[in-house]
Amino acid sequence: MQETTTALQPAPEGTRLGELWDVLPEESGVNADGVLTIGGVPVTELAAQYGTPLHIFDETGLRRQIRRFVDGLAERWPNSEVLFASKSLPVVGMYRLAHEEGLSVDIAGGGELQLALAAGVDPAKLHFHGNAKSDAELEMALAAGIGAIIVDNEDELDRLERLLTKPQALLLRVIPGVEAETHASQATGGAKSKFGLPMDQALRAIERMNAHPLMEFEGVHLHIGSQILNTRQFAQAVENISTAGTFATYDVGGGLGVKYTYADDAPSVDEYLDAIVAAAREHLPEGARIMIEPGRSIVARAGVTLYDVLSVKRTGHTFVAVNGGMADMLDVALTDQRFEAVLANRVTEPWTESVQLVGRQCESGDLLVDGAELPAAQVGDLVVMATTGAYSYTLANNYNGALRPAIVFVADGEARLVARRETYEDLLRLHAPAIAAAQAE
Repeated sequence: MQETTTALQPAPEGTRLGELWDVLPEESGVNADGVLTIGGVPVTELAAQYGTPLHIFDETGLRRQIRRFVDGLAERWPNSEVLFASKSLPVVGMYRLAHEEGLSVDIAGGGELQLALAAGVDPAKLHFHGNAKSDAELEMALAAGIGAIIVDNEDELDRLERLLTKPQALLLRVIPGVEAETHASQATGGAKSKFGLPMDQALRAIERMNAHPLMEFEGVHLHIGSQILNTRQFAQAVENISTAGTFATYDVGGGLGVKYTYADDAPSVDEYLDAIVAAAREHLPEGARIMIEPGRSIVARAGVTLYDVLSVKRTGHTFVAVNGGMADMLDVALTDQRFEAVLANRVTEPWTESVQLVGRQCESGDLLVDGAELPAAQVGDLVVMATTGAYSYTLANNYNGALRPAIVFVADGEARLVARRETYEDLLRLHAPAIAAAQAE
């Protein structure tokens, strides 16, 4: 392994590398050959060993970020619990890492439940979210003995009345009435949100749960949205939820935003926790338990996506096309999120072009980065998109027959495979009935 420089060194002339370090994983560097390293491993080695597209995670940075949340909240409010919002990275390796670092886990479906259990997560530390849980999913969760169910509506209470055979801890999701300053698709706390109940309906549902012998109502839950950079909105949500009543538990959700671009000014974990706890001290009962649910803010920066350049075309624009796209990076098309990119095998070279970094899927909207600043790219270069650790794998799909990428965790100069690359055999397996019928003809 070659010695690497660190993110503290100045950017070479003609680059914006000094800014790029702020969106790359914490354990990033560049070696003497100008190759990006993650966790001490050159990405050229990772590409050679595991192929591309490839999701790479800085495991040391992941664990460090988790400790910031867990230890930071415990220091400010000892009766607290931090849940990993697992929809942001629902892979067994991440569930296991979260479990090892003392996190509880937020799940939002039967598949996430199975992944968490496969990782060895204690069922008692699982909390089941969702606005439309099926009978089958609730039965699965109850059989597993999960810690709590976050009830979304009165139809769900109907289901639970039929299904409960023993006491079950419940929270109720309440609409906090905060219009989050984020993309419309990521706002969940406003008056017209599909999640939770308004205060008047919430009070009726709470009475119903308190009257049921097997429903152990513990408190209320809220979530105002995702990728939120204004900490005052979190404090406002805490104040609003206090009007629901005095309870043992207040789950104030997640949603802390991260720095995706050079222009973003994202709050630190400390700034977020200070805002939450200051509001709690002012508005919530002193002895109550506070729960938070970070997801994106744990995994986003720790992850990057590595691609091969397949084509460079200079027509109406300069198009640099890679061997991935909206099949493995759908978040760009869904939320208009801006990402930053770097030629990972030529990190220190001057950035001479502003290009359209595009994918290989058959959509004009398959634009990964509009105006990516790079050296003059060549076929065979490696591109890293920064801050892709959240939702990239979650939203992966098979558009144009694309295969889901592999995932590796890297730490202290060593890489380990966490999820293998999907194969064409995997792709065909779901179509076995039609294949068998065709072969029988």
